[in-house]
Amino acid sequence: MSEPIAAAEPPPQPFPKPRAPGLARAGFARMLAFRTSLRVARLRHWLAGRLPPRARGRLAENVRAAELAGLAFAFRARAVAIAVVSLWLLVLVPWPRGLYYLAAAGLFFVLGTIPFALRRHRHAWAIKLAFTVLDVALMSAVIILPPPAGLGIDWPIQTRLRTPEFLYLLLLLGEAALTYRPLAVLWTGSWIAAVWSLGVWLVYAREDSVRFADTVHDGRLRPEESLKIFLDPAYVGLTPLWTQGIVTGLFTLLLAIAVWRGRGLLLAQVRSEVVRADLARYVSPDVADALSARAHAGFGAPQTRVVAVLFADVVGFTGMSEDLEPERAFALLRGFRERSCKVVFQHAGTLDKFLGDGFMATFGGLDGRGDAAARAIACALDLQDEIDAWNAKRAARGAAPVRVAVGVHCGPVVIGNIGADQRVEFTVIGDVVNVASRLQAATREVGGRILVSDHCLAAAGPGATGRFTRTLPLTLRGRTQPIVVHVAQ
Repeated sequence: MSEPIAAAEPPPQPFPKPRAPGLARAGFARMLAFRTSLRVARLRHWLAGRLPPRARGRLAENVRAAELAGLAFAFRARAVAIAVVSLWLLVLVPWPRGLYYLAAAGLFFVLGTIPFALRRHRHAWAIKLAFTVLDVALMSAVIILPPPAGLGIDWPIQTRLRTPEFLYLLLLLGEAALTYRPLAVLWTGSWIAAVWSLGVWLVYAREDSVRFADTVHDGRLRPEESLKIFLDPAYVGLTPLWTQGIVTGLFTLLLAIAVWRGRGLLLAQVRSEVVRADLARYVSPDVADALSARAHAGFGAPQTRVVAVLFADVVGFTGMSEDLEPERAFALLRGFRERSCKVVFQHAGTLDKFLGDGFMATFGGLDGRGDAAARAIACALDLQDEIDAWNAKRAARGAAPVRVAVGVHCGPVVIGNIGADQRVEFTVIGDVVNVASRLQAATREVGGRILVSDHCLAAAGPGATGRFTRTLPLTLRGRTQPIVVHVAQ
């Protein structure tokens, strides 16, 4: 018998050799390149969510326009407030002391007029903030300082701190809130607290002022003595100042937060309008509206609807472009597209796509209205009228006329998004599309400018039959059964 074969032991592994310095540097370089590429990818992802430069420029312009409108509204609100307070002063303050306060109101109006007149200056906000300080200083001085001799009541200046006129300063916070800038609110509130505290402290520090700190030495004071000090005309307490400061700070903070949230909503609305305007440059405006409103609700899910489809094409464009310079051919095509878009959008149609020197439009795919066929036929007729007016201008300058062929059909189609994840197209698919395209091509054979299927004309109602002069059966290319069509010149 043979001896059992012993399990082979693995050969001893050599000790790992230390990596060469060059390999270590290469590994470090690969790791650094990986991290750099990751950061670049994150940066690209971040930039992809931002608006393009042109859109950001329009966003800034729209926000600037809203801010200017806010400044104008704030100035008008300021003028109304000054008028109301002036009328109240005429009723409350006897003459001629009321003249002093009316003059102060007039000066306050002037201080508001200057930054409003300079609101389009490049340093308009710095000017506005500077005049806000003057507003606070003027109003605080009018409240604290007594009128000139002979106009006011000869009461101690300390009594002026006991009146509720401090509330007028808070109106400046309301004006600042109308500018859509939280910084303006914080700036105004800070200066109100600082200037008013300074004025109260100056009165408090006067030698003729009565203070609790000068009377209470051992920390005890009987109620009768406290009331006597409080009722002294020269008494000044710091408790009302602390209360005014705290209330002003809280009111400023809450109002600034409200303005900040309102500005955020304003920016979101303006940004949405800018994005929608940019989107409408690439898709039909109704598609842009629907996409903006229902993007979160699965916009573009395939569904079956009855839709009218219109195809239009410039007849003989290839031959015309042969005799034109590229710039003139481009201008001709652009002129046709501009006029076509205007007419299609006037009839609430969806410009599905441009097809070289033609286009495809649909009606009733998004709005769900029952007059899709009537709007499509009216669009075809108005498009020919628009082309006739354009040809009249072209004839006046010696240019060749443009002839446009139109085919219209309606029926059930599947409408929705089609394409890959990276690129989708919102369009309609079905036999109706093929028939409308064939009708447009058949206009060369029958000699008309508009061909409409009998089914579409019947769906449009009797009001759409006026300009159709011929009716005939027509076998379209690729189909075996003829359909009845109506021809308009």
